[in-house]
Amino acid sequence: MNNENRNTIYLIRHGENPANLTHDFSYKKVDYSLTPKGRLQAQQTAEFFQHKQIDEVYASPLKRAQETAQPIASLKRLPITLVENFREIHVGSLEGRPPTEENWNLHNRIVQDWVDGKHSSTFPDGENYISLIARMRAGLHQVTAGKSGKKIVVVGHGGIFTRTIKDICPDLDMAVLFASENYNCSITEIEILTTDEQVIGTVTTWASYAHLYGEAAKVVPGTMLIHPATETAR
Repeated sequence: MNNENRNTIYLIRHGENPANLTHDFSYKKVDYSLTPKGRLQAQQTAEFFQHKQIDEVYASPLKRAQETAQPIASLKRLPITLVENFREIHVGSLEGRPPTEENWNLHNRIVQDWVDGKHSSTFPDGENYISLIARMRAGLHQVTAGKSGKKIVVVGHGGIFTRTIKDICPDLDMAVLFASENYNCSITEIEILTTDEQVIGTVTTWASYAHLYGEAAKVVPGTMLIHPATETAR
């Protein structure tokens, strides 16, 4: 029997953290808390959901994701469930290296390979696109399987969200994807269909940060870019 479940997912990129300012690579060992601006962005994101139905809140294990999820969870009186699969891209031994132009060029070449369909291109001691999309799908399946009509918040990272969205939501226009960066505390709304074998979605809103205002709206680029298609974020 092939059970089908339909739910709404809000993919929220975490608020500003020091790596957004220093351009440090961060997967697991480098684990910053939010900056004061990041905490403000998280609070304003919670305000956005004040009058919206939210049934469950999930987050990447990294501090910046948990701290962004906390104001939403507190407002809705919900627990935060940590999901390892929503951790940022595993950049391998790049983590801990200085954020030099040389190291960022290596990062961007691998991501560009993924954009060009070379999915086996792998970060040194890290992951390739094949493993990245597999764990993103597994994470979405975990939080939606056996449920219908739920409104679910997932707080994670710009890299994994931006890179995998085109395969989670194959109808997404790539021009829309690359038209703007996935800034801190941006919100992507997806209608997700989950079956026993797959998760497939339709994007309602991509990477909107229109809910931010004042100091929180002074967003910064997440990466050192060499090409728009390599847009990834820490």
